[in-house]
Amino acid sequence: MSRLTDATPAERYRLAAATFSDRVRGTRDWDAPTPVEQWLARDVVGHLTTWFPQMLEGGSEITLVPIPSAVDDPPAAWAGLDGQVQALLEDPASEGVAFTHEDIGSMPLPEMIDRYFTSDVVFHTWDLARATGQHDELDEDYIADAYDGMRQMEDVIRGSGQFGEHQPVPEDASVQDQFLAFIGRDPRWQPPAE
Repeated sequence: MSRLTDATPAERYRLAAATFSDRVRGTRDWDAPTPVEQWLARDVVGHLTTWFPQMLEGGSEITLVPIPSAVDDPPAAWAGLDGQVQALLEDPASEGVAFTHEDIGSMPLPEMIDRYFTSDVVFHTWDLARATGQHDELDEDYIADAYDGMRQMEDVIRGSGQFGEHQPVPEDASVQDQFLAFIGRDPRWQPPAE
């Protein structure tokens, strides 16, 4: 067990978001290319700060307070969303909020955040870190659990169009590299030489 796998949804999000926030603070070039084709560093933040508020509003009666655009101010965009998500998870009343979506069914709000948003924050931490030359090692136990779960749903995942093609890696690749390859990343990707 690791700190992430052995945590409550609120604690897990706090830990994941703190790591991502560190990478946001360490980013010096928001126009740096990333391992995600056609994304710049600011687009990693833009992705997280746009899809989640839309999904939340589409499946519950919760509407988040507007935040700055990641195009103009990625750190402010992330900070604005991060604070609101943490507040939702720390509010005991959130357990009684049902999130319902046609593709995933109905579940308590903290479970939805934990399953979909926290995991996305963890995964995209690698994208931002790798793009900007920062520490990019993810929580191995968490990634191993995610990899096991996602492999069992590979047909659904591939059909969603949200992940790239499975990339080749050596048989002895680390769990993190195997996972990254599974979700369509090239674990060997490096920023272009200047």
